[in-house]
Amino acid sequence: MSETANVTGGADINSGVTQRASTRRKGLLLIAAVVVVLGFALIVGAMFLGGRFVSTDNAYVRGDVVEVSAQLAGTVARILVDDTAQVTAGQLLIELDSADQRILRERAEAELAQAVRDVAASFASGKALQAQASGSRDQVAVVQSQLVRAEADVARRQDVQAEGGVSAEELEHAKQEVRALQAQLTAARSNAEAAGQQYRASLTQTAGTGIAAHPRVRAAAAALRQAIIAEGRTRILAPVSGQIAQRSVTPGARIAPGMPLLSVIPLDRVWVEANFKEAQLRKVRPGQAVTLSSDLYGSSVRFSGRVEGIGAGTGAAFALLPAQNATGNWIKIVQRVPVRIALESGALRDHPLRIGLSMDAEIDTGDAVANNRAATVATPAGAGVYDELLRRADEAVDRVIATTQHAASGRAANTP
Repeated sequence: MSETANVTGGADINSGVTQRASTRRKGLLLIAAVVVVLGFALIVGAMFLGGRFVSTDNAYVRGDVVEVSAQLAGTVARILVDDTAQVTAGQLLIELDSADQRILRERAEAELAQAVRDVAASFASGKALQAQASGSRDQVAVVQSQLVRAEADVARRQDVQAEGGVSAEELEHAKQEVRALQAQLTAARSNAEAAGQQYRASLTQTAGTGIAAHPRVRAAAAALRQAIIAEGRTRILAPVSGQIAQRSVTPGARIAPGMPLLSVIPLDRVWVEANFKEAQLRKVRPGQAVTLSSDLYGSSVRFSGRVEGIGAGTGAAFALLPAQNATGNWIKIVQRVPVRIALESGALRDHPLRIGLSMDAEIDTGDAVANNRAATVATPAGAGVYDELLRRADEAVDRVIATTQHAASGRAANTP
């Protein structure tokens, strides 16, 4: 019985070993099949998608740094913002002491008003001189007609004197009247000529223009515009919407024109500058889709963008000290070219970026849509707040001219 038991036990052990070996072979075959499938998939992917995507981690967020500087000298009276503050275009940032500029503006207003009055008086004087010249010409005509009549009387009296019709004394009186009228005519012609010259002289000051277009008024108006703009520049406004950075000015400081005070960063207009190796740019074209991620948010947050353009040169070409490869021993270094990538604004609203942040960028060079899509290069942010200042200056000039002209015309109408 012991021999029979030993034989049975040995058979069971051999069966278990065989079963384990079969299971191991099946597992190895399964692993080999998975490896073959993955290898085949990698080979197919490399055949169809190889080189389609190019990526780099040498990418950074870029944006406009709008430097706000003083446009005239002055003393800082108030500072209404500080670093990290959000501002909108046209918002008041800094106020300078405006007492001197206000005095200059009031003086310019008075000079413009006086210029309008003087020019209005010139126009009124010209009309009076025109009437005087016309009256002088009429007076010449009257005296001339009287002289013709007096000369005719003398001729008639001379015809009848021989017959005793008039006395010698009466004839002499008639001749004296003729001589008097001749003197009057000479004086009237002189007066007419003088009045004409005065009228023509006045025309040189007023002909072909109106009060508002008169050179003297225009010069005074330009001075007032300049004074109003200078006063307005004591209020330093935000040229664009964005976030305040690099504030260096303090209250009470004396500043000079061109002195940088702070910067405004429009964070809604940032872009990414990705520096790709030159060999990676063979198929990169404007308009191609780009997928990006930021170290700030991690790989779980993806940003979408488009290639806006490729830089005009490598970074080394625009360096402060460009490489001189023709001197000494030469070692070839792979160059990088900056590629500008525009970001979708929706992603920026949900996950705002800051200038200088590191990014990872991957360009889909097989984007077929990009072949028919023109590159959309974003234009720099405008600064239309300065146009508003000039518009207010024009309105103030027009108001001073109209008010003064109306007052001058009213006084002229009431003058007896």
